[in-house]
Formats: sequence, structure tokens, C-alpha cells
Amino acid sequence: MKILISADMEGATGVTWPADVLPGTPQWERCRSLFTSDVNAAVLGFYDGGADRVVINEAHWTMRNLLLEKLDARAEMLTGRHKTLSMVEGVQHGDVDGVAFVGYHTGAGAEGVLAHTYLANSITGVWVNGVRASEGLLNAHVVAEYGVPVVLVTGDDLTCVDAAGYAPAAVTVAVKDHVSRYAAVCRTPARTAADIRAAAQEAAALAVCHEPVRGGPFAVELEFDAEHLAMAATVVPGVERCGERRVAYASETMYEGIRAFKAVTTVVSAAVEEQYG
Repeated sequence: MKILISADMEGATGVTWPADVLPGTPQWERCRSLFTSDVNAAVLGFYDGGADRVVINEAHWTMRNLLLEKLDARAEMLTGRHKTLSMVEGVQHGDVDGVAFVGYHTGAGAEGVLAHTYLANSITGVWVNGVRASEGLLNAHVVAEYGVPVVLVTGDDLTCVDAAGYAPAAVTVAVKDHVSRYAAVCRTPARTAADIRAAAQEAAALAVCHEPVRGGPFAVELEFDAEHLAMAATVVPGVERCGERRVAYASETMYEGIRAFKAVTTVVSAAVEEQYG
């Protein structure tokens, strides 16, 4: 049994505001240990549940946040940027039995601690076939095309609610309860590590590949907080304006869809000016 852990940071234990997740800040340095604790708890739980191999794909910001030296010696970690499938890189090789989303969060425009979709700001909403999309939903569509189930999701309580929409069979763990975008009632790392480990052990039983799900075609819409960002996004082939601050594109598969999404967000982030957005 091989498990792929997609590890994001905004949904980690104790994380509640931007400085907690921005590389280079003192708070980020502190929260790296909390983030690593969550991920390592999942690693331990999956091995408890019978996994033979656990690979962690770093999925936050620079994708260089986890402390390798604090992970279980049996684990392996893919760290660094510029990967074909970004947050779920590795699922395409045909040897993954289950995927875990650890440290995930809700999507842009929704309630949730540090809610966003790919860009911290600028994007105010994403929809796939009319359904508001978090990173979890987008990535769930990707892994489904390889027949791999999402078996575990951790984050705040609203992230667990979101996960019920795209991975209803997955085991979920709330490490904190949403109060506002920048506030939460947090459990201690000792408690969340125990909860995540137990959940991962349970989730291992769900790691069974199935027939690939071709859910396309996909109609993807993005809404931005400024008109010029929608204009900038149309430089990506196939992306068209569908409103003053909205763009849309279509993809037959989510493999194509997530790569187009990454291209759009890369272009848009380069069009954001420091003071005026």
C-alpha cells in the first residue's frame, strides 16, 4: 500500500494568520514544527494501518516548509516547486493507493481560516461546473482521474465540511474551529497529533484503487477582485472573459484543467501591483 500525502500549511495545527505561513517570518519558523507534527502524525497512522510506503508532497507556497529531520525515518518527501501536478504531484505514476490532504483549508470567497484558492488574495471565487471550488475539490477531481481515492482530510472544522462534498468517504480531523478568517479555537499539538494518527490508521483501510473517473468536461470560472486581473488572465489560451472580473475556460480532463488553472494564477499573480493590487 502506497499513500501520497499532499501537505498544505494553512490548515495546520495552531495556524491562524498570514505570518504563520509566510516563509521567512519568525511565526512561520515556529509553525513549521506544528505543520511537521501534523504530517508526521499522518505518516505514523498510515504505517500503523498497514502502509508499505508513504510519500509526502510539499504543497504550500515555496513547497519548502516541512522539517525533514523530524519525520518518521520510513517516510519520503518531495519538496520544491515546478511540478506537473503541483499539490498532488506523484499521483500520476500509477502506484498510489490513497491520497491524504493534510493541512487543507476552504476555498476563496468561503468562510474558513485563511480561506483562499491558490492565491492568498486576488481570487474571490472559483467554480467547477457551477460548484464553488476549494483546492481540495480541484485536487480531488485530479486524483479521481487516476482512480485514487481521497482517504483523509485535516484542517479547520469548515474544511471538514467542505471535504464531505468532494470526498464523502474520507476520514476527517478538525485541528481547530473557525472563528474568523484570522482566528480559531485551536487544539494543542499533542491532541491533534493523536487525533490525526488515529484517523490515518482508520483511513488506511480506504486506500483501494478503483476505476479512473472521467468527470469532464469541466467548465471552470474564476472571479478576481479587480478588472485588470481578469484581462491579464486572458493571455492564457482558451481563457475568455465572462464578466467584468470573471474569466472562464473549459477542459476535457482535470489534468488539463489544473494545469490551465496554474497558468492563470501565475499570470495573474504577476499582474498584481504592491499597493493597489
